[in-house]
Amino acid sequence: MLIVLSPAKTLDFENVAPTPEFSQALLLAESELLIKRCQQLSMQDIASLMKVSDKIAGLNVARFADWKQPLTLDNAKQALFAFKGDVYTGLAAESLAPKVLTYAQAHLRILSGLYGLLKPLDLMLAYRLEMGTKLDNLRGTNLYQFWGSLVTEEVNKALVAQGDSTLINLASNEYFKAVKKKEIKGQIITPIFKDQKNGQFKVISFYAKKARGLMARYILENEVTEIKQLKEFDVDGYYFVKADSSETDLVFYRDEK
Repeated sequence: MLIVLSPAKTLDFENVAPTPEFSQALLLAESELLIKRCQQLSMQDIASLMKVSDKIAGLNVARFADWKQPLTLDNAKQALFAFKGDVYTGLAAESLAPKVLTYAQAHLRILSGLYGLLKPLDLMLAYRLEMGTKLDNLRGTNLYQFWGSLVTEEVNKALVAQGDSTLINLASNEYFKAVKKKEIKGQIITPIFKDQKNGQFKVISFYAKKARGLMARYILENEVTEIKQLKEFDVDGYYFVKADSSETDLVFYRDEK
């Protein structure tokens, strides 16, 4: 199985990663094209485009200006340990065993507005550029047009390399839109997590994001290879609900505590 995750806005470049192992992103030449476009943006442009404060916009002006290759452990960090946020709280990558990290390199990918597709140990520099950003560029008016089929092609290559044709979509809608579903050479399975609130089961963003991270860790640690094994996921109180599921959407409930 190949897992795809969204990145996170929150980053950690202060703490040292638990491993010196690293790799390089496959689409860095494309990232450099985007960086050159972003370096043309003023602080006001970024504040308006990303809908952020002047402080955050200024930080990202500096990040774009400082971006340069080569990426090394001196100026960059492995993606899996650089991203923070609810998904990565659930994944808790810092406590993964070395053999699980090795497995993750083949079976996990992170979608990215700037890098396209990242392997867990790919080095990245601090950035903020969400996939849904409507940034005009040499290929269109947004990042979906910029990346075109490039991300999908890399996902297909990773599917072949890891040994089967099952893609587990644990990304947000915003990011998974960068993957062209009709071009994926395999089956896409989307786990959906619903929490009980006031007697009803619904997707609650905060809990659902953390659950995606928990599911990713479950797949990696158990080297899950079959969909029936996915349905056995029972971490943190979640359980599979066949009646609310389909062949491609696996729904998990968690009762109100």
